[in-house]
Amino acid sequence: MARKISFVFNGNSVKTEIQDHLTLLELIRDQFGLTGSKEGCGSGECGACTVLVDGLAVNACLYLAAEADGKTVQTIEGLANADGTLHPLQTAFIEQGGIQCGFCSPGMIMASKALLDENPNPTKGEIKHALAGNICRCTGYTQIINSVKAVAEQDEPEIKAVAWKEK
Repeated sequence: MARKISFVFNGNSVKTEIQDHLTLLELIRDQFGLTGSKEGCGSGECGACTVLVDGLAVNACLYLAAEADGKTVQTIEGLANADGTLHPLQTAFIEQGGIQCGFCSPGMIMASKALLDENPNPTKGEIKHALAGNICRCTGYTQIINSVKAVAEQDEPEIKAVAWKEK
C-alpha cells in the first residue's frame, strides 16, 4: 500500500509517496539518491546506515520510512554547510585519521553528532558507549574516538558540534 509522507530532510521540507514496507535507508538511497548512508548488514548490527531522526541516532536499515512522517531527518550529506564548509566532526575525522576506508565514517560521524548534541563534553567511556552500535572493519577505533574527543575539547563554542548552525 502506498502512502504520502512529509518531513524535513537535511533542512528541506519534502513530500513523497512510499510503500509501507520501505525503509528509511531505501528512501534515502533509492528515491533521494544520497549514498552516504550505507547498508552494511541490513539488520541494525553495524551502524553504517546511522542517520539522525529528530536528533536521535537510528539505524535507517531498520527504521520504516513511514515513521519519518512529520519528523526531521539528517544524513551525512546534510551535515556540511551549504557553502561546502565541513562540520567540525567531519574535519576532525579527517585530521585525526578517523576516516580509513570510509565505509563506516558516515554512521560514525552521525552517531558522534547525536552524542555531542546531547553531551558536549563526553568522556572516552561515553564516546565508546555511544559508538558501540557502529562497527569499523579497519579497526580505526582509537582514531575515531580521538576525532570525537578533539571536537569536544575545542574551546571556541562556535566550532563545537553542538553550536553548529543547522541548515
